[in-house]
Order: sequence, then C-alpha cells, then structure tokens
Amino acid sequence: MTTDLRYPIGHFVSDGEISEEQRVAWISDIAQLPVQLAAALDGLNEAQLDTPYRPEGWTVRQVTHHIADSHINSFTRFKLALTEDQPAVKPYYEERWALLGDTLQAPVEKSTALIDALHDRWVYLLRSMSSEDFARTFYHPESLKVFHLDIVLGTYSWHGRHHVAHITSLRERMGW
Repeated sequence: MTTDLRYPIGHFVSDGEISEEQRVAWISDIAQLPVQLAAALDGLNEAQLDTPYRPEGWTVRQVTHHIADSHINSFTRFKLALTEDQPAVKPYYEERWALLGDTLQAPVEKSTALIDALHDRWVYLLRSMSSEDFARTFYHPESLKVFHLDIVLGTYSWHGRHHVAHITSLRERMGW
C-alpha cells in the first residue's frame, strides 16, 4: 500500500514474460473481486456511498459502477480479440460515464450483482484459454497501442484490487 490516495496499491507493473502461474494468480484475483467488493461496501449508508474516496475523486457509488462499466468493456474486448484478428476496440470516456444518472444514483447493488455474474462468466472464459489465446491482441485507437490479452488480464486483476482499495482505504481513514 502507498500513501497516494489515487493509487493506494501503486500502479500496475508487469516485467518480462507472463508465466502460467502468474495468469492463474490473476484469474484468481478476477474470481475473488465480487466477494472483496461486497465486503468493502458492506454496511455503508447512502451518505457514505456518496463520499468521494479522495478530494476531487469519484464517490464510492461512482467507483462501484465504474468497475462494472470497465469490466464489461474488458470482457467484450477479450471476446473480440479471441474471435477476430487484432480488432480495433471502441474507447469510451470513463470520466463522462461516471457522470451519467445511473452512475450517480443507482443503488450499488445493481453493479455488484452485475459484477458477480460477469466475473463468473469471465472466469469460465479465462480458465478455458490457452497460452496462444493469451497471446492474442487488440488495437486501442485512443492510445495507438496493441494490447496482449495476458497483459490485459494482469491490468484487470490490478484494476479490481485498485478500486477496492479506494473504498477500504477511505473506510479506514473515516473510521467506518
């Protein structure tokens, strides 16, 4: 853990070739996220859900809905990369999505249920993939980069833990 409120677990870092053991650990993180997120949210009231995790940051509610939005996009990108040759994916403006009515107002249970079902499906897909599948790629036109699915897996393992840490570190700081 770091003292940087924006990156409480630090930035995602992956050096070198990704091993099968590393993939298994990252898939485990994806599988465990729904339970970890539910625990992080347990017992929070509406005012707490609408508290930013840092000054000028998203609220706990926005973070929760963002996880669902982001992970839906990633699941779709995996499926595209597995069924097409280096597809170009559609970028989205996560900061704008965070300001839409559903993100600002919907109960977090809507997204936690979605994340639970989505991650269940995603883990089935991930566990069925071969090393060759994890080497498949997609092109991100906003960043102008090609992404390998094994690195994307690691990124989303980190992404879930990163946002759960936003919530748990806020709870610790606020004594909730």
